[in-house]
Amino acid sequence: MRQQNQLKFNDPAPDVKLLGMDGGPVQLSSLWMEKPLVLSFTRHFGCPQCKEMLDQLIEAHQSMLDRGLGMAIVSHASAEATKQFCDQRAPGITCLADPDRAAYHAYGLYQGTFWQTLLSPRIWASNRRLAQTKGYKPELPPPGQDAYQMSGVFIIGTDGRIRLPYYYEDIADHPPVDLILHGIMGSNWDKPYDAKPLA
Repeated sequence: MRQQNQLKFNDPAPDVKLLGMDGGPVQLSSLWMEKPLVLSFTRHFGCPQCKEMLDQLIEAHQSMLDRGLGMAIVSHASAEATKQFCDQRAPGITCLADPDRAAYHAYGLYQGTFWQTLLSPRIWASNRRLAQTKGYKPELPPPGQDAYQMSGVFIIGTDGRIRLPYYYEDIADHPPVDLILHGIMGSNWDKPYDAKPLA
């Protein structure tokens, strides 16, 4: 991953145009204009860790709505493949397609290293646990998807600025759902950052 391109807290969120599941254009800013947005980028549809993270987001979806948060899932598959996957695994959730990975790159998400995507002991432990508990096993990525693509989760305020940038250290490094819901010390994701000069 290219560390120098990673977004930081309070950076402007890239306003990229993606594809909805019907193939029509969706401007990202249209999703954060009225309420803070949890924007989750997936790797590929054969990734067990991605399925686990999606399960956790789906389970927390009502709690997000209760706290005034929106959510969108981004994949780098085609709009048709994204619709098929999300109809099965994330019904009722806004899913977006980014087959050219323009949004991935704008948000600093590139290919990971062998360590980040395959060799980390945390990944092997995660694979064993998910196979035993959920039956999720590593699968080859479908055509057009990249096994080395890294994930990320971002929370964007209604002012269009990054409230939380979460870059995975490896593919098993999920952000805790409690962090997404409550932030650090009960953050209000919709409250603009007011940087005051030191006296």
